[in-house]
Amino acid sequence: MAAAGRLLVQAPWRTAAALLLCALPPTAHASAEDTATHRGGTLRLVASSSAGTLDPQINYSGQYINLFANVYDGLTTFRKATGPSGTEVVADLAEAIPTPTDNGLSYTFILRDGLRFSNGQPVTVADVAASFRRIFRVGSPTAGAFYGAIKGADACLAQPTHCTLQDGLSIDPARRSITFHLQHPDAEFMQKLAFTHAVILPASSPDHDTGTTPLPGTGPYRLADYAPATHLTLERNPYFHPWNPQAQPEGFPDRISYTFGIPDEAAVTAVENGQYDWMADPIPMDRLGELGSHYIAQTHVMPHPSILFLTMNMHEPPFDSLLVRQAVNYALDRRALVILNGGPGTTRPLCGLVPSFLPPGSGPCLYTTGTGERWRAPNLQKARQLVHDSGTWGQKVTLITANTSVAMAMGNWVRDMLEALGYKATLHPLASNVAFSYIQNTDNHMQIALAGWSADYPSPSNFLDALLGCENFHPHSDSSINSPGFCDATTQRLMDQAKTDVSLTLQERNALWGQAQQRIMELAPMAPVIEKDNVVLTSPRLQNFFYTPVNQLLFSQVWLH
Repeated sequence: MAAAGRLLVQAPWRTAAALLLCALPPTAHASAEDTATHRGGTLRLVASSSAGTLDPQINYSGQYINLFANVYDGLTTFRKATGPSGTEVVADLAEAIPTPTDNGLSYTFILRDGLRFSNGQPVTVADVAASFRRIFRVGSPTAGAFYGAIKGADACLAQPTHCTLQDGLSIDPARRSITFHLQHPDAEFMQKLAFTHAVILPASSPDHDTGTTPLPGTGPYRLADYAPATHLTLERNPYFHPWNPQAQPEGFPDRISYTFGIPDEAAVTAVENGQYDWMADPIPMDRLGELGSHYIAQTHVMPHPSILFLTMNMHEPPFDSLLVRQAVNYALDRRALVILNGGPGTTRPLCGLVPSFLPPGSGPCLYTTGTGERWRAPNLQKARQLVHDSGTWGQKVTLITANTSVAMAMGNWVRDMLEALGYKATLHPLASNVAFSYIQNTDNHMQIALAGWSADYPSPSNFLDALLGCENFHPHSDSSINSPGFCDATTQRLMDQAKTDVSLTLQERNALWGQAQQRIMELAPMAPVIEKDNVVLTSPRLQNFFYTPVNQLLFSQVWLH
């Protein structure tokens, strides 16, 4: 999922942030009395732009992934809870989490009885099987990375339109059962089934991106009206019932209204004043100070596994040179970018591509040393020498960023850094709903881009393998998550062992991820920049702030006054 940075934080704000982190209590699910008391109203969301397609098996933006959590369900899901328990996988449309059989190669789920889609159609195991075939047929961005272990997935990836998964899926309509047959064990298969791209859709769903046309779901809300330039409306799903409140609780707002086209500066003022209840865009640098001094009760600083990095296309000059990619890593002044993203109260320099609070951490700093205030200055002299040795001095380089105020400020800084290295650098900002898709499309021949990534679920695999696994690079594709085109046999062997060897202890698995990260940093397909917390601004009328580790603010669970 794409992520964006945050800007300068004043000293009073840092104090407020620390207090907020300590003061926020764990949130439990509402009682029946709370449900009756707080149900109703329209939740009003705002963003500078929409986030593209409504197809839940294709869209890979954080903006809509979090929204889809209120609309769609999979066989499993992450517990809708605050705190660490929100990372646990629970049964959703399935009755229970199955015990694997056949040495970890088979999983049999029993579908709950009485489920219906938002159009009234019953949910069947045929819909489940069709949904997993559709993942491959529509070219879902995570088809190979998340579901490539299913038997027949290789053939589906090679010829998506002919995908059957005949050997990988077997159903028994009488028992309401579906069995997955894997070609090799996958230690994180339950988490991958819990991700949005594995939601269950009607078998009649078309085998192409549905764009602005919503598909029926099973959650408490349905997508009712979408005009990408102006708005998106969600209404209650009349066929929803809370079969497992830990998986999909009943929603409080009667309606969720999303308005697009409001710039981030105007959105901050509108949320402060209660015209909107939540904003999707990062808060601009010049507004953070006022939040810490005047809107503390409406401001929440939340930990979130999210990183910012420079991605360099290894198939396009000058970044096809290892020396150049290493030069960028040496030249980055991460301390400056920390300041541009809100200061040390919410942002920290990053040595590797895994957030520090996830195992194995960000790893040793190959291109600098120390952390925080001890972070050493960049070695620009060494970086320039590497560029000189590469023979690429003076070449033209275009840097892609989003056009938010946060991304533009950082982009200008990185462009100046590239100029200092000896390149003729140009900044090319794109609308935030276009930038990530542009980077993913290999036919655009992106050279270097400032990008962000938030975890689909808390695991090092979701950063290292998802962003840099060989299976996620697709030449001449518009959905190549592996934007540098990185594919290294040694790295892939380490990651595959960590993913598939179920005999490993957690410590042994994390050690493999650490080795993989070390190898990646040596080859430098990306330059890690920062990790950051999530600064969330809400309106004065929004109550029961319900923030989950996976889906962030859970819109269905807030109360409106």
